[in-house]
Amino acid sequence: MPPRAIVLVIDSGGVGAAPDAATFHDDMRVNTLGNTAAAAGGIRLPTLARLGLGNVTAVRGVAPVESPLASYGRLREISAGKDTITGHWEMMNIIIRHAFPTYPNGFPTDVVERFEAIAGRRVLGNRTASGTQIIEELGEEHMRTARPILYTSADSVFQVAAHEDVVPLDTLWRWCEQARQMLVPPNRVNRVIARPFRGELGHFVRTAGRRDYAVAPPSPSILDALQAGGVPTSGIGKISDIYCCQGIAAGSRTGDNAEGLARTVEWLDAGQGGFCFTNLNDFDSKYGHRRDPDGYAKALIALDRRLPEILDRLKDGDRLIITADHGCDPTAPGTDHTREFAPLLDYVPGQPGRALGEQDCFAQVGMRVMETFGLRAPEPLSV
Repeated sequence: MPPRAIVLVIDSGGVGAAPDAATFHDDMRVNTLGNTAAAAGGIRLPTLARLGLGNVTAVRGVAPVESPLASYGRLREISAGKDTITGHWEMMNIIIRHAFPTYPNGFPTDVVERFEAIAGRRVLGNRTASGTQIIEELGEEHMRTARPILYTSADSVFQVAAHEDVVPLDTLWRWCEQARQMLVPPNRVNRVIARPFRGELGHFVRTAGRRDYAVAPPSPSILDALQAGGVPTSGIGKISDIYCCQGIAAGSRTGDNAEGLARTVEWLDAGQGGFCFTNLNDFDSKYGHRRDPDGYAKALIALDRRLPEILDRLKDGDRLIITADHGCDPTAPGTDHTREFAPLLDYVPGQPGRALGEQDCFAQVGMRVMETFGLRAPEPLSV
């Protein structure tokens, strides 16, 4: 069987403040996984413990082990940012030197007016906000007027929320596709996000119809190099959106972590070999941003229970890497991401784990994937 490599991203699963965290307005005590476990009074994660998570950072209830299954360490981000695009792009050897624009005071009038021309109606909101909070605040007016809810965050995002019974999904997606084309320098945000929801006032729920329209990454990334080397690539979750499908040959969007893990197991069972890149977004969107450490802890427990399904299917020559794209400490003030180290758990069946220490650049992830297939990583790209 051809070799297989999986990268499993615990979206927002940071393991301690990066040295430059204060520059990103974060407390030096942030530690998403460590503080989540502490807030929960300790959590049992036996599979992650055996892999070496407790050797990476202090996680209450997860003790360090003498001989972990995986090599372990922490990765320091070198890009200018602490968001999904920045973290994922750096994993694949794209370094963001110049941060994408952010809008702490909402979008400029000319940007708003151009989007209103696309939608054919005025917007509601236009401010920084938590997605779940703003639909509760403005959802009733939106349903009465059909005006889309426009908002942003500390990240470089242009987010449009609409109720699926008021604005059909195809219409919301079309608006966001056109907004992506409209948002050029100096307003070239890194993601336009369609945020559909359903339900009634007090019970609004965001749906799986989310779509991310990202800036296209430069080429060649490690994903492009894998394809050029004849390695089949698959993206599960929002991976295809993050890279605008560049270097991603197959895959599927998912509704939640459970589906993401199920699709990963299905990919393994297909027995075709290649690279599977899976993002588990619930950690970030449902628990990190909402500052819900209890929910975050339960999601970690659920992941830990499912991991043996992946580990038991790995053969000699395969590889599993568990990492994160940024932090989102649910015990920190506010609702924003946190600038943190990412964990690196690198499991290769039959090879003993070893300490890797702290290493610069998330691109360590992609380079190890390339190593699995005997390929050389391209030179880093800076944007």
